[in-house]
Amino acid sequence: MSDLRLFVTTTEKQSEAMMDLMTEAFEDEGYAIATMEMDEKNDIWEASLYIDFDEEDDMRVRFAEVLAPHFPQVHIEREIIPDVDWIAKSLEGLSPVRAGRFLVHGSHDRDKVRLNDIGIEIDAGQAFGTGHHGTTAGCLEVIEQVMRARKIRNALDLGTGSGVLAIAARKLSPIPVLATDIDPIATRVAAENVRRNGIATGITTVTAAGFHSPAFAAHGPFDLIIANILARPLIKMAPQLASHLAPGGSVILSGILAAQRWKVLSAYNSQRLRHVRTIWRNGWVTIHLDRP
Repeated sequence: MSDLRLFVTTTEKQSEAMMDLMTEAFEDEGYAIATMEMDEKNDIWEASLYIDFDEEDDMRVRFAEVLAPHFPQVHIEREIIPDVDWIAKSLEGLSPVRAGRFLVHGSHDRDKVRLNDIGIEIDAGQAFGTGHHGTTAGCLEVIEQVMRARKIRNALDLGTGSGVLAIAARKLSPIPVLATDIDPIATRVAAENVRRNGIATGITTVTAAGFHSPAFAAHGPFDLIIANILARPLIKMAPQLASHLAPGGSVILSGILAAQRWKVLSAYNSQRLRHVRTIWRNGWVTIHLDRP
């Protein structure tokens, strides 16, 4: 876990541009980056890079070099991240999240699931995806819309994280779902969450980087591909993702900041995928495309 946060105080518009620069520079190395609103009234935002203590000197220089060509006057600040049990802390404040018929809840809120809800139990943990982030909630809404509108025979959850989206698809319809992630911890957590939600069969969890695994050929092509990752890898993998989509299939993309949506759409339009709709949630977008 990161011990230190380097950050710049800026505006919303500038934070979006900084996010693009930070993604280009640091994402492939596995560093956590983020932008967050601090004061809505005065348009104050922070763009942050999370690092370990022993990296501070080198990473401060790199951070400054990344921003300097476009933002030469920025002042980089630092914040020590306290040693907190974030799992327990996050559970204290997590309330159930409703997205369409889905209700994503922790084990402490099982009694909140109503008769017609599709309950998905996900406790905060080591893998991303409790439903509280705008990208996850947006994906859940679009999954329900797509699977209600047409028959889906199989699905792929690429970058599954906690497994919440794979679980959602399987609970909507008894179809086979392949759930993959580059992180073996995430695939282990996803498998645990699948079992926690009473799903004995139908979801296969695999650790795989991108599409470099025989599991994709074995389970595809897919009627529905869900990829809640980040804009840059989504753009890079557009040709491969499109090649694993069945004729007439649908794609749900998220992990995309609003300012990045045009680049993502351009990459997938070039693969002859058609834009169907975009859902906005807290500065993030979820994009639904299909192959006519």
